[in-house]
Amino acid sequence: MRLEIHTLDVFTPTRFGGNPLAVVLDADELDDTRMQVIAREFNLSETVFVKSPANAAHSAAVRIFTPKGEVPFAGHPTVGTAILLSELRSGAIETEQDAIVTLEQQAGVVRVGIRLKPGEAGFAEFDAPKLPQDAGALPPLDALAAGLGLIPNEIGFENHRPRCFAAGPAFAMIPVPTLAAIGKAHVCYPHWTAAFDEQGIVGAYLYTRQCEHTTSDFHTRMFAPEMGIAEDSATGSAAVCLAGAMHHFDESPDGTHRRVIEQGYEMGRPSQIIMTNVVRGGVLEAVRIGGQAVRVSTGQIFV
Repeated sequence: MRLEIHTLDVFTPTRFGGNPLAVVLDADELDDTRMQVIAREFNLSETVFVKSPANAAHSAAVRIFTPKGEVPFAGHPTVGTAILLSELRSGAIETEQDAIVTLEQQAGVVRVGIRLKPGEAGFAEFDAPKLPQDAGALPPLDALAAGLGLIPNEIGFENHRPRCFAAGPAFAMIPVPTLAAIGKAHVCYPHWTAAFDEQGIVGAYLYTRQCEHTTSDFHTRMFAPEMGIAEDSATGSAAVCLAGAMHHFDESPDGTHRRVIEQGYEMGRPSQIIMTNVVRGGVLEAVRIGGQAVRVSTGQIFV
């Protein structure tokens, strides 16, 4: 059997930046084991398998796999898959077009707004299927610092302290005061195991207000070695959790707050994620994640 495949770079307007993604179309006949084998073959942070939706009114059902396991929801697969399906459906883009793509994911149904313009990378934005929740404290500061190859005073800034947040996947949210400190962070075994792997989280998401670009609000990095992701160049699901940390520590006022997150610079794959938080009555009511994606390759896989 041969299946059509596409690869895209996501959260970037240009090829060979952002976070690469593989999408396998018409994957209804593939079982879980085969999908995992294919994801391991691509060896990207995530591979998406597009299947027929349970509800005919929806665009598709999708399954998302890392090289080591399935995840119920992820940001860059949602953005990349929605843009791809919209472009394939639209054909040649001669005028600006808006569309809605509805994806059935294990975390729930995700509606994605698409904007396509001639000669530009497509843009997609979606409401997170689950709002970020405070998932509790993390190990002591010295243990976290050792797991990241840092010293304790290189973690924390202002009133931000390490905390676990979950929006489906759970992340250790690690505030770091400077670009210099976040730049030297790395997975440091055996200390990493005690600090992170034993906490039941997907990975560690480091963030700082110091940025490479004045148009950015946060500079981030994400490590998830137990998921087969040594480092991720753009992590939409962790950006949802960052919205929770922002609301928790910054006590965001009512209104709509748009933030630009830069990631992937240490990997040579710069990415930009647009995060929009809606706060009403002091409550975080919605989190939207947006970004661009561009197709890189297309072909067939023998399965």
